Order: sequence, then structure tokens, then C-alpha cells
Amino acid sequence: MKMTLILGMLFIAFSCNSNEYNNSTKHNLPTEFGDYWFQGKAELASYELQQVRYGEVRDGHAVLIFVTEDFSRSKQVKLDDPTKNEDDILKVIKLNFTKKFITGIYPYSTMTSVFTPIYLNDDPKTVKITTSSQEWCGHTFLQANLKDNSYKIQGNSYFESEGDQEYSVEGVMMEDEVWTRIRLNPDELPTGNFKMLPGGLYCRFKHVDYKPEKVEARFVDNSDGTRFYQIDYPELKRTLQIEFNSTFPFEIQGWEETYPEGDRLMTTKAKLKKVLQLDYWNKNSNVDTYLRSELGLR
Repeated sequence: MKMTLILGMLFIAFSCNSNEYNNSTKHNLPTEFGDYWFQGKAELASYELQQVRYGEVRDGHAVLIFVTEDFSRSKQVKLDDPTKNEDDILKVIKLNFTKKFITGIYPYSTMTSVFTPIYLNDDPKTVKITTSSQEWCGHTFLQANLKDNSYKIQGNSYFESEGDQEYSVEGVMMEDEVWTRIRLNPDELPTGNFKMLPGGLYCRFKHVDYKPEKVEARFVDNSDGTRFYQIDYPELKRTLQIEFNSTFPFEIQGWEETYPEGDRLMTTKAKLKKVLQLDYWNKNSNVDTYLRSELGLR
């Protein structure tokens, strides 16, 4: 009798989760979304990177780590124990986007984190992004938190002209959330003319204000089953083009970013090498280092 009751409770719990995933269609998510993203694993994708910096192209690598998690609505951080306050749970898809490359003698390491609600019909705005860059001259940091309909910005830098900053900007769409929204449902991305917050890393690299800019966005369909989402910034003379598979799970195949570097236009490029689904947070022993080779990482 006791075993039957336990099994029944487990079945109910599992069914509730399954129903939630199946009902994802009402949130404009693909029906396969839950089966792929709610299995307790992250998606790790490695890329060959050619990064423009200081007027030259640098070889390196990038990794996109996508995972779903329970986020705190009130504190805008990952919840340690979601069961303690279920009313505070916001289900998000998180991206950790890393780049590593060398400039001459010294290395660059950058990371951007994006936290986008999974159910955008209920919560239509990305709630938080952070961007940091570390190299031998120093490091910089940028954070944007959604507050009401605006983004509260915190900026820190070793450059005097940027220093420590706090201000707010209009709560427009963020370039950094395009990556997560592609994984949710690219057809929901806007096209035409509107305002967008440029990528945080671009703003730090080019020392431009992190503020909304006018953009024109469009889709380009390719004959090989991929699509481009292209964003043009006329005033910045900058274009970002992200290539992804046109079918679920909309894997990102690569990207190109073109903007003025000195007196000419230069382009950063990335091309997909390998994709793994993995609970990487449990793979932290020396015996797990072979997984880096599987991703093509040195």
C-alpha cells in the first residue's frame, strides 16, 4: 500500500512537469522544447573564433553554454533552493557566452551572461545581462537589471573615462538576448526598424555608451536549411549576422560582426565546431578533462 502511494505521488509529480512542458505551445514555444531543455543538462557549443582587436584578426575560440534554470524574480539571481519560495521562481534560459583569444603577448578572456524568461508571453523582457572582459591591462564589467520597464545599468572599468557608472535606460530589446530568443523561438524576433541595446562586449571594446540605438533587423533564408538574423546599426556602421538552423532546437552555426576598426571595416567571425549536451557542473574532476578535447578546446 505504501509503495503504491509513493509511486502514485511520483507519477503525479512527473505528470505535472510533463503537462507544463506540453503546454509550452501556448507560450509560442516548440512542442519539443521541454524534451530537449528540461532534462537536467546544458548545451555546450564550441566555435572557431576570428576576433577583431586593435586592427588585427586574432585566432581564438568561443563557447556558448545554454541551460534552463530557476531564477529569482525579486533578487535576479539563481535560486539556491526553489522549493523555499515557489512564488519567486522565474524560469529562464541562461546563456554563458565566453571568448578567449591572444593579442600579442597577452590573453583576453570575456564572458557575457544572459537571463531570458522562457515564457515570454508572461514575462516579455530579458531580466538581466552581465558582461566582463579580463586582460593584462585590467578588467571591465557591465550589468543591466530589469526594473519596471527600464534597465538599471552598472558599469565598472579601469579606464578613467568610464570609471564607475550607474544610470538607467529605456527597457528596449537587448542585442545580447537575441541569442537566447533564437533558442526559444526565432520566429518571435522582431524585424524592421526599432531601438536596441547593442552588445555589452562591443560597447566595452569600442568604449561607446551602453544605450539604445536605432537598428534595422531582418531574416535571410539560406538554401542549406539555415537562416540568418541580421541587425544593422546605421549610426554605428555595424552589422551583426547570426546563423542558426531553421528547425528545432535552432542550433547556432556561427556569426559575423562587422564594424569600423580604425579607418576600415573589419569582421569578427565564428564557426561551429562541436555540440555536446552535458551536466557539466558535475564534470569537474581531472578525469573529466577529456571532454574539453571532445569540444575541440585546448
